[in-house]
Amino acid sequence: MLDALLPAQMAQKAESVGVQKTRLDTWSLLTLAVLAGAFIGFGAMFSTIVVAGGEGVIPYGLTRLLAGIVFSLGLVLVVVGGAELFTGNNLMVMAWAGGQVRAHEVLRAWALVYVGNLVGAVATACLVFLAGEHLQGAGKVGAAALTIAQTKAALDFIPALVLGILGNVLVCLAVWLCYSARTTADKILAIVPPVSAFVAAGFEHSVANMYLIPFGLLVKHGAAASFWTAAGTSPDAFPSVTLGGLAANLVPVTLGNVIGGGVLVGAVYWFVYLRAR
Repeated sequence: MLDALLPAQMAQKAESVGVQKTRLDTWSLLTLAVLAGAFIGFGAMFSTIVVAGGEGVIPYGLTRLLAGIVFSLGLVLVVVGGAELFTGNNLMVMAWAGGQVRAHEVLRAWALVYVGNLVGAVATACLVFLAGEHLQGAGKVGAAALTIAQTKAALDFIPALVLGILGNVLVCLAVWLCYSARTTADKILAIVPPVSAFVAAGFEHSVANMYLIPFGLLVKHGAAASFWTAAGTSPDAFPSVTLGGLAANLVPVTLGNVIGGGVLVGAVYWFVYLRAR
């Protein structure tokens, strides 16, 4: 039976993977990024369904735990299925710090993947809306989606930045743990606890928000009057769910994700295990 890789070996693998990712051709990288955006969107959709109608019925902590566990689907699909996720790719800084790739190669990969993730996440939000998912549970799913989008879009810059830092620390730790894995089961078991913790704590993830806020926007502006009657609310109750609110969230959260994943995880592990080389 093969043992899991030790941290020093994980660091070498992370560096090698970073090099491979930066060398992918543009269309392959974009396509895999679109897939990752869709995969994270599926996880976010699953999480929204689970929390719908739970307020006042299920204890808050248990609701958040369930939301986190099912959201893990997104990163499982990315890691096991094979896709390129901006937040996980912040670990490319290990390859850059080791002199294996140049800064412009990392920035090119990040830019392409970020755009691809956005396309995949928004496209998934559109398909889920057209499927009428917001009508499920007598409008409870749509109401939950709007509440989530409003909470995220209303965040001030500094809280969003810090929540983004904390969120991608845990996401990148999940990816980091996968570098030790020898089997698919190992990878899944490594992903679920950190991702569940980040969602349960309400931390911020830029790619998840590329689905959650646009889906809220679609519900706010596209839902029929019968939905608002069933949900017992109105569009005016969600003033921050706008394109401006989406941008105001993504800017600090993306910056925080880069700091959390690239600096507090990638750079730290490079310093410990690869610096001497």
